Amino acid sequence: MPYALLRKTYALLGWSSSGRRGRSGGGSDRTRHGPQGTAGRRANVMVGESDGGGTWLPASVEAAWGLRERPAKGPRPGLSIDRIVASAVAVASAEGLGAVSMGRVAKELGVSTMSLYRYVAAKDELYVLMQEAAVGAPPPPPPPGTGWRQALLEWATAQRAAVRRHPWVLRLPIVGPPATPNSVAWWEQGLAALEETPLDDGERISVIMMIAGFVRHEATTEADLHEAITSSGLGPDEVMSRYIRTLKRLADPERFPSVARVLGSGVMTVAGPPDFDFTFGMARILDGVEALIRAYEEDGAPVADPVAGPVTHPMAGPVADGNGPATEGTGPSAAEGCPERGA
Repeated sequence: MPYALLRKTYALLGWSSSGRRGRSGGGSDRTRHGPQGTAGRRANVMVGESDGGGTWLPASVEAAWGLRERPAKGPRPGLSIDRIVASAVAVASAEGLGAVSMGRVAKELGVSTMSLYRYVAAKDELYVLMQEAAVGAPPPPPPPGTGWRQALLEWATAQRAAVRRHPWVLRLPIVGPPATPNSVAWWEQGLAALEETPLDDGERISVIMMIAGFVRHEATTEADLHEAITSSGLGPDEVMSRYIRTLKRLADPERFPSVARVLGSGVMTVAGPPDFDFTFGMARILDGVEALIRAYEEDGAPVADPVAGPVTHPMAGPVADGNGPATEGTGPSAAEGCPERGA
């Protein structure tokens, strides 16, 4: 697989995450992965070795896909993957991701820590399952005839709502491409929104990655600000007022004329719509995608970059120079009309 495509799929959505980036570091396999010892390597989604099933996935994720049976009985009656994951999600929602450990989850369930490893090989694997459960499946797709722009806006809005319900999901580092049923369903719905556009598959992945990255960044910033304000013990208005007063004293207008002008304008004290940053950012992103689609529809190829030259796809080489036909597989298909901006 070309590196560029692998990078795209790893970044896509951020739904396939884990707390470990590799097997380096101290401790034995038994210490890091529980009683399965070296078999615990399966916990590293897309990093470890195949366990013989050919999927390179942990047993619990294969079970989520229906590729293997879940353990029928555990060390304690009623113990199951679903109960373990639900308990871990409850801990993360109440106290943050840092409070989640195999020991803590076992305590919540009233079982020994070792008993959990019959179902989940390691905390890495538990993180993936927690994310799968908390984010859930995407909402039903928009009705037939919905334009690509509105479909992508609804897709992004639904993603944002999912991570806002469980902001601890944003603390999971991305270490693998979508590999669970719900994460792949999100990917499918995003790509399907662009199905009738003239963009090629690589460009569609890039669009989805860009939107997912924006959603993640916007939600992370919101969560970070909320935590900072909460820990200060002050209200949002007082925090902002103190910041403005402090920065006015520090920002010399001769050195920072633009910042001084903004501070003096009063715009930072005006309460705008609560979702303005999200809707503004999405509108500008979709404007850019619309411009690319229009270039295909009008010229048969994207407009050349005035600085870098011909538009080049990292996996396919030069697309076109804006004057000649696009390379094979990148020409326009039956493109839909663009919805009115601001949708």
